[in-house]
Amino acid sequence: MRMMTELVSKSIAKLLQLEENCFLNQFGERTALEVRFNYYPCCQRPEIVLGLKPPEDGSGYTIILQDDVEGLQVLKKEQWFTVPTIPNALLVLMGDQMEICIMTNGIFKSPVHRVATNREERTFVAVFYTPEKHKEIGPEDGLVNKERPRLFKKVKDYEITLWEYYQGGMRALHVAEI
Repeated sequence: MRMMTELVSKSIAKLLQLEENCFLNQFGERTALEVRFNYYPCCQRPEIVLGLKPPEDGSGYTIILQDDVEGLQVLKKEQWFTVPTIPNALLVLMGDQMEICIMTNGIFKSPVHRVATNREERTFVAVFYTPEKHKEIGPEDGLVNKERPRLFKKVKDYEITLWEYYQGGMRALHVAEI
């Protein structure tokens, strides 16, 4: 999994025409990889059950391996869209630290998402890739210029702040905005 996160980080850097190790350098050498195995039992009346409240990923990004049962949804323009499942594919969701990651200076967005209930049972594995503790992260210099000024300040341990706001049902991105 470590090789996968390095590949994703380097690919994002190349896509943005940055030095390929720039995000790896920001994440640090002792990054955290947290794995969560999720099982959702079938729900006989999913139309009346909300499922889980929409989470916000405080990670840099999350890599998800889904089964073939749909249930992941993303919010766009106040409407929920179901993410299609693709057999044997990995889904990469940008987390807050990659949006402000703080690092892409807002170029990539961290989607609000949720898991909807379903008439079929559903399983998936999520791997959260987070910068090492106490490591300061901020927008990559190559993504800041006159046309796109710095949108976010440097932060440390963002996931702690995120958790505090999440408990109150709020997003935490504003704490890093300039």
